Amino acid sequence: MKKEHSPRPLSGVKEIARRANVSIATVDRVIHNRKGVSEATRQKINGIIKEMGFQPNIMASRLASKKTNRFAVLIPNANETDYWDGPRRGVERAYQEIKQYGIQQEIFLFDLNDKTTFTKQAAAVIEGGFDGVVLAPSFVDEARAFTQKCEEKKIPYVFINSDVPNAASLAYVGPHLFKSGYLAGRLVQFGVKSGKILLVNISKEIDAYHHLLRKEEGFRAYIGEVNKPVRTLHIEKIDITNTTDKAVAAALEETLAAHPDIGAIFVTNSRVRSVANYLRKRNSNHFVLIGYDLVKENIGYLIDNTIDFLIGQKPEEQGYLGLMALFQAIVLGKKIEKEQYMPIDIITKENVEFYKN
Repeated sequence: MKKEHSPRPLSGVKEIARRANVSIATVDRVIHNRKGVSEATRQKINGIIKEMGFQPNIMASRLASKKTNRFAVLIPNANETDYWDGPRRGVERAYQEIKQYGIQQEIFLFDLNDKTTFTKQAAAVIEGGFDGVVLAPSFVDEARAFTQKCEEKKIPYVFINSDVPNAASLAYVGPHLFKSGYLAGRLVQFGVKSGKILLVNISKEIDAYHHLLRKEEGFRAYIGEVNKPVRTLHIEKIDITNTTDKAVAAALEETLAAHPDIGAIFVTNSRVRSVANYLRKRNSNHFVLIGYDLVKENIGYLIDNTIDFLIGQKPEEQGYLGLMALFQAIVLGKKIEKEQYMPIDIITKENVEFYKN
């Protein structure tokens, strides 16, 4: 497996100027080998250009040609969780850097609680004649059907946040799902050495949300390893398909009553806030609680010690890198690294104020 990393892809003159802490005009002088720049600054800028793989001749010809490319972004809306504000900010940040090179962007939003909205928006993308797509494939069967149509029409696509197995994407930008679940298992084991652990999937479409199941696989793999040769930890699991706080509370109430020896709870997505809400109202603070994502509600529960650990997935960076991958491949003709994994970050109340999503 490839080494996990998240390289910063090619960007524009603005990014070079930002990194070098100089004006855009200074960068332009260096690119075109003009006078008026100190040797030290010239070397610094050239070093950044080399590091970024910037290709000024290609970019100049692109500007001169006035050719355009249209990119679609197909991601969930942020109605239920502000997690998806992150990828949207990321693609917008990337778009502001590349739009001067004839790039046009259109964002299509779907509802995580209604797969028909994904199908409708996916059809609009196919009909729209786009040159490339950034896609969050939340519903695996529907996403597979969509990507097959993209391949038929020779529309390149990049996955963010999760992927579709065996699909012919340009790249996947997001967390290593199995390893993030494996990490959650390790975190649980620090707080609970024996007894029961509750694994909670909260989603209206459990089977369709394959990324939740792959996190679960990683979690079970770690717990299985620490249970050798003597089994001391036991996993109980509940799938909650009614995602309201009331329904989550009812499911937890029943499960915890049946298994009073549960000492830790692992929630496979950002809906850990619903579990935290239940535990706070119940005044139960003896559970180790682990979940995902730095959304507003989760941060509050992390700070008041209801949630012990959040696993960060860099959603804004996913969006940024996803759109830049399309730009590199389609506009610059560069070979794109197939798997661009995000860091797996452990966030606690002590470091949350320093973390950037």
